[in-house]
Amino acid sequence: MSAATIEPGAPAPPRRPGGSRRASAWGWGAAGVLLIVAVWEGYKLLGPDDGVVIGGARVLPRTTDLAMPHAWDMAVRLLEPVTRSEGAPALWVAVALAALTTLGIAAAGWLIGVVVGLGLALVMQRWRLAEWSVLPWIVLSQTVPLIAFAPIVRGWGARIEIGAFEWQDWMSVALIASYLAFFPIALGALRGLQSPDRIHVELMHAYAAGYWRTLVALRLPAAVPHLLPALRLAAANAVVGAVVAEVSTGMQGGIGRVLIQFAGQASGDPAKAWGPIFGAVALGLVAAGAAAMLGLLLKDYRRGEAT
Repeated sequence: MSAATIEPGAPAPPRRPGGSRRASAWGWGAAGVLLIVAVWEGYKLLGPDDGVVIGGARVLPRTTDLAMPHAWDMAVRLLEPVTRSEGAPALWVAVALAALTTLGIAAAGWLIGVVVGLGLALVMQRWRLAEWSVLPWIVLSQTVPLIAFAPIVRGWGARIEIGAFEWQDWMSVALIASYLAFFPIALGALRGLQSPDRIHVELMHAYAAGYWRTLVALRLPAAVPHLLPALRLAAANAVVGAVVAEVSTGMQGGIGRVLIQFAGQASGDPAKAWGPIFGAVALGLVAAGAAAMLGLLLKDYRRGEAT
């Protein structure tokens, strides 16, 4: 009798818990949102109007409608027009269009970060001397503040002249987004490429497999569980880098500029300023979720994936 044959009366094999796990994750996510709303409204109801001040420093915000609008006011404001002018789109439409612009730029930065991060990881795995010399600089690179770095990148890009090619502002934003995206990919890919056991590497050597054959057949599949979380983190980092770069470089059309623009109108319309904040949060979730979809293509290599 084959191993796949099930004897009469034998218990049915357990169902895979994937569906229930996903439902539980969505449930906990919704519960977390409701908890944040409850804490927000509870503090607004019970907290002092001037906030909590200790030793002359305000440690908790004011609870006035100007500083903390009600959650339902912010939700209703999303459905109202951006301005009172005739034909103005709803606030959520304006936020969504700006978020799509930033998403496209962040995606370009993410792709650049993937290429650069994987390239650095391959070099560092291949030559230990490269790891010793390059890895500290990769870590050190993340200490540079983007607020100061973004205008420099834009200034450098404006000086690039190659025939009819003209550097665009969105290219500076994408480059800065890739600056944050490549870091987790380089570290995650390096850890994954170095993860195979020594006995497996020696077995490949016994089969007379060269470096490239060992890389394709052993190291890259072993790196997938480490690389997938790094790709999700890189996607979120790319969104953060794109938003900050839009603010720093003054690029129009993205969610970063909308954040600054609506924040300046908060004194007269406090609920409106929260619209692009919600859009930026949703943008990060969409970017990380899109990167997580790669796991479906690599599901055969996801055993032991970090969560």
